Amino acid sequence: MDPVVQTIALTMGVAWASGINLYAAVFMLGYMGMTGHMELPPDLQVLADPLVLAAAGFMYCVEFFADKTPGVDTGWDGIHTFIRIPAGAILAAGAVGDVSQAAQIAAGLVGGSLAAGAHATKAGSRVLVNTSPEPFSNWAASLGEDVVVIAGLWTALNHPWIFLGLLLVFILAMIWLLPKLWRGIRRVFRFLINRISGRREAQASPPQPLNRPTLPGQEDRHTP
Repeated sequence: MDPVVQTIALTMGVAWASGINLYAAVFMLGYMGMTGHMELPPDLQVLADPLVLAAAGFMYCVEFFADKTPGVDTGWDGIHTFIRIPAGAILAAGAVGDVSQAAQIAAGLVGGSLAAGAHATKAGSRVLVNTSPEPFSNWAASLGEDVVVIAGLWTALNHPWIFLGLLLVFILAMIWLLPKLWRGIRRVFRFLINRISGRREAQASPPQPLNRPTLPGQEDRHTP
């Protein structure tokens, strides 16, 4: 197996997976490195440390439940915008191995961009999923993301050419999907803002007096 292709697949794989589920990606890589199922690059060998594994496993458990609660998952994704993207860039830079500093910087830039795209696709689709009144769609989407991350990393490590082909399909689909997700998110937030504004206006407006019908003989007696 071509080591260059393996390195590229691992670099892009960890960046892509970090944008979707960072903690699952870190735990899987660290566990495989610790058990000897793969040889981690020098800069990623720290992932096999028991302390890192324990932290990644704990945070994965927290995300497992937060990601399946409507509304909470969107807030979680919002916070992790500042975590997944930098982590994806760092992991991608470390995955290229012992190469020049320029190659590491290039890998970090590409990896950070890929992590940002994957994160935006995940977060945007979950906002639209949250418009559904039932919680089952959130559970299905979250479980599907977990399976995709684990299966994608396994494919990147064992079948790099297949993974790179699937990654190209994902990037093309992401480019096509992100504008549509953005328009859908704008409609959702516009609806929420209009609904909140309508409630405030209804609460601020004074109650209108009832117009009672005037019966015969009840005319204004003060009228000359």
